[in-house]
Amino acid sequence: MRLKTFKKGVHPEEYKHLSEKKSLERLPIPGEVFIPVHQHIGAPCRPLVEKGQEVKTGEIIGQSTGFVSSPVHASISGKVKAVKNFPNPLGVNSLMIHIVGNGEDEWGDLPDETQDWENLNNEEIIGRIQKAGIVGLGGAAFPTHVKLTSPKEKPIDTFILNGCECEPYLTADHRMMVEQTGDVVLGTRILMKVLNVKRAVIGIENNKPDAIEAMEKATKVFDNIEVIPLKVKYPQGAEKMLIKATIDRDVPAGGLPLDVGVVVNNVGTAVAVADAVIRRKPLIERVVTVTGDGIKEPKNVIARIGTPFQNLVDFCGGLTDDTVKIIMGGPMMGVAQHSLNVPVIKATSGILCLTGRTVLKNKEYPCIQCGTCIGACPMNLLPTSLARYAQAGNWQTAKDLGIMNCIECGSCAFVCPSKIPLVHQIRIGKQKVNEMIKREKTEAV
Repeated sequence: MRLKTFKKGVHPEEYKHLSEKKSLERLPIPGEVFIPVHQHIGAPCRPLVEKGQEVKTGEIIGQSTGFVSSPVHASISGKVKAVKNFPNPLGVNSLMIHIVGNGEDEWGDLPDETQDWENLNNEEIIGRIQKAGIVGLGGAAFPTHVKLTSPKEKPIDTFILNGCECEPYLTADHRMMVEQTGDVVLGTRILMKVLNVKRAVIGIENNKPDAIEAMEKATKVFDNIEVIPLKVKYPQGAEKMLIKATIDRDVPAGGLPLDVGVVVNNVGTAVAVADAVIRRKPLIERVVTVTGDGIKEPKNVIARIGTPFQNLVDFCGGLTDDTVKIIMGGPMMGVAQHSLNVPVIKATSGILCLTGRTVLKNKEYPCIQCGTCIGACPMNLLPTSLARYAQAGNWQTAKDLGIMNCIECGSCAFVCPSKIPLVHQIRIGKQKVNEMIKREKTEAV
């Protein structure tokens, strides 16, 4: 049978072999953590603790300041050493709560576990998800409780679980589907109940046969959950691409999945939902793939939020002598790091360590008008034109050409024979267009 997929996209080298067979390993509890109060799309949290205060694991230390926001919790027990700005893996200094551990991992009082979750009403389930600080763990970090609160005029009929993990090198979701299968399915069923849908599909690229097998076996007793093997292609894990590939619906330009009756969540998010709703545990840890030819022992590590990258690198045997680049996330959409003294955040799916053998040192050349980037763009945009207008400061034309629809997947830059940093230029253009739109709205008022 022909495997489903979406149109266009690219096929980068996978490099999954480095860690796809490595079972999950739990990192020792760190001696200190640096927890940013802003780890999500939306309003930052307001710190609830101050220097010198004792905290316990799981305690809320940063409170949401708006609906589109998400609380943060202490990931270790100990004493607050500082509440101030520290380097963030997203490339800026940001407000963080620095906790020095007491070595005990003392948990605050957690409510009793709930096994009869099906008797909970939707308000109770969403409340637990919100209180637990769950956001999209695929990298977007959008507050999950907001996704689950769709307008009445836009009914949802299908839930899609994203098991693609299409970024090269990353294997965290893969290992969760193989090793935490029960929780993945449980989280899926809880999310289906909240959304009041009778259908769920789980999209998994066919380079993960053991994950497909495990998920098919675990869901065969549920006639309303379907596992769909997908052709390997990037960026299939992007929501709009995944919706097209699995159920053949087109999200309109500028629209959202709920516009076509769909909600999409990541595998790690489903596991976190099961933890929050059943075990009443907040999001204080996540799976991080530490990989690349620049790390001595690639692994899939369960790490506490706020743990310095250096701890994970040391746990994996350290860097090789010829490592030249560290990326948070994957090579297509990840963020390059200038230091290992930055913390794991909710959006940290991987720490990619690369040597000079795998980091391409390509010189940029003028555009040759070949159109290769247009053929690769899954959003049917004109990447070279968008980049050119962004560079020229022609924000209105860039907006008219749909620059805000760019998902920054990097497919255009990947195939460009002239090695033009198209995504970088478009990203700057999007920021400027956003500023222009906000300014116009303010002036209109």
